[in-house]
Amino acid sequence: MAFDLTLRQLRYFVAAAQTGQFSMAAAQEHVSQSAITNAVLALESGLGTRLFERMPQGVALTPDGHDFLNHARRVLDAARDAVHKPPFRSHDMRGTVRIAASYTLLGYFLPELLARFRATYPLIEFDLRDMEREDIERAVQDGEIDIGVVLLSNVEKPGRFGRHVLMRSRRQLWVAPSHPLAQLDAPSLKDIAAHPYILITVDEGEQSTLRYWNRKGLEPDIAFRTSSMEALRGLVAHGFGVTVLSDMVFRPWSLEGKRIEARPILDTVPQMDAGMLWQKGAQLSRPATALQQFLIHACGT
Repeated sequence: MAFDLTLRQLRYFVAAAQTGQFSMAAAQEHVSQSAITNAVLALESGLGTRLFERMPQGVALTPDGHDFLNHARRVLDAARDAVHKPPFRSHDMRGTVRIAASYTLLGYFLPELLARFRATYPLIEFDLRDMEREDIERAVQDGEIDIGVVLLSNVEKPGRFGRHVLMRSRRQLWVAPSHPLAQLDAPSLKDIAAHPYILITVDEGEQSTLRYWNRKGLEPDIAFRTSSMEALRGLVAHGFGVTVLSDMVFRPWSLEGKRIEARPILDTVPQMDAGMLWQKGAQLSRPATALQQFLIHACGT
């Protein structure tokens, strides 16, 4: 059965999903909390399913909510692209953009954005490279690539570059539904430290993880280290351990279809910042400038 769906409802739903709290979503959107609540209730009623689980500390997406979030983001992205008219926009612009990205950004962030850019600038080619952050920094400084897309929170001496944050992604606990920590609305790092921990090693995952644990004077009980995100999902889903990772890479299921849940963490855990680097003071080519401005507009950080 069809129902009226508005971009405003989708925007409020996405804000609630990103913040994990209706009150924070309302502040972000500069509306009352009841406006967020009513938009979500209208969507749930029209779709005939629950999009959020309500908890004392906020809300968490249900599996159906995660699926709908992907659709909602695509609709909002398409609407944003449709009204994106920078002064240099030209469908017949030609040239090549040299762009490098690290593992996580190349796998979970960049492809859809590049596809949207290509729909606007079909004649611009990509020279796309998969590189480690340190190699990306060197290549940007040496002028070998135009734009690097990296985890900015890992960059040392970021003032060396022109840079822009494209996305800030909250870190949450990933846990199997049957795990004891899944019964807590907002476990602390101390709670998490009492259980086996699965540690991702790609994109300097170990260094960035231990950095905020050490600030609390704690250490995770590392049971497994892996460079495979799908292996990590499988281990978490089957109850071999838990992990803390960003919403950007979260999926509510493992490859075998076992469910994974996300829980907010009581302690202050830094967000993961993803963004662009370019050579400081350099004049980017017109195609590179087009991509730079498109990404800034598309991400709207």
